[in-house]
Amino acid sequence: MDTRSSLLPPPAHVAIIMDGNGRWAKARGLPRVAGHRRGGDAVRRAGEPAGEPGMPYLPLVGFSSENWKRPADEVDDLMTLLRHYLRGEVAELHQNNVRVRVIGDRDRLAPDIVTLIDNTEALTAGNTGLRLSVALSYGGRAEIAGAARRIAEAAGAGHLSPEQIDETLFARYLLTADMPDPDLVIRTSGEQRLSNFLLWQTAYSEFVFIHTLWPDFTKADLERALSEFQGRERRYGATAGRL
Repeated sequence: MDTRSSLLPPPAHVAIIMDGNGRWAKARGLPRVAGHRRGGDAVRRAGEPAGEPGMPYLPLVGFSSENWKRPADEVDDLMTLLRHYLRGEVAELHQNNVRVRVIGDRDRLAPDIVTLIDNTEALTAGNTGLRLSVALSYGGRAEIAGAARRIAEAAGAGHLSPEQIDETLFARYLLTADMPDPDLVIRTSGEQRLSNFLLWQTAYSEFVFIHTLWPDFTKADLERALSEFQGRERRYGATAGRL
């Protein structure tokens, strides 16, 4: 029997938790920064199929709020790599019609990095291809708390009433207000947790956990995850056949 008609359409919005850089480096006797550097190459491989028609959104975890707890030398190495990619990759992303956005707490980032981010977003703001969102100094709980604080401020200023506050309004105060919720979340390295990433937005996302370490991630890994997604049934809390 032909079951192709029962497959889900490809996900329009795929979020990736890029995990395993440190373990990749340790297994090869290399410093952790070598894993992070190799992980940057994997970002390019993931972005190529993600930019195809029908899959326009790709959020990635670049540096979480919890990553500030890592040793100072590793954080310094990560910030150096971030500067390198913001300076060296933006022209190609712009040429490929990619719109880049960074979400997270910029107050903790160095001023020159914030300037590079601002310049990147301004340069690519008019692009209409892949919307690449990079989470830097980002935490899902902090994002939700920030949205609640801004709503409280708006209510206190008389711009809205408590009766207006519902899920739709709340979502407009999140950092991802102009993005749809992820259809699929992929996490590499075999770990099976969200790690404080897009906690609100992933309420009904599908999850695929793969054992590949992020530096070894390939287009084939992404295609297998997409295939697994398409074989599932999304019910959003309803029973089968009642959506």
